Amino acid sequence: MSQEINGLRRLVLDVMKPHRPSIVEVALKLSKVEGVSGVNCILNEVDQDTESLKLVIEGPNINFEEVQGSLESLGAVIHSIDVAVAGREIVEDVETPQDR
Repeated sequence: MSQEINGLRRLVLDVMKPHRPSIVEVALKLSKVEGVSGVNCILNEVDQDTESLKLVIEGPNINFEEVQGSLESLGAVIHSIDVAVAGREIVEDVETPQDR
């Protein structure tokens, strides 16, 4: 009988980082974090010294502390956690009248 994992399954993070390392390096490093099965790294904004990223991280049991530590080791900081999904299944967002 297999044991189900009910940890973090999706994180959407707003992250600021210096120009180096590249978003490719960020995505590759995060893909090696325990419990991560996929990473989308989207460049949102570039200014003189930094870049703003949207990170979408998915997996069966994401180790948030390791994600945070990996980002910090690259000189990046988490500005906000915009989505956190946990449990046996990923529940997709639905539109309500308040969203319009």
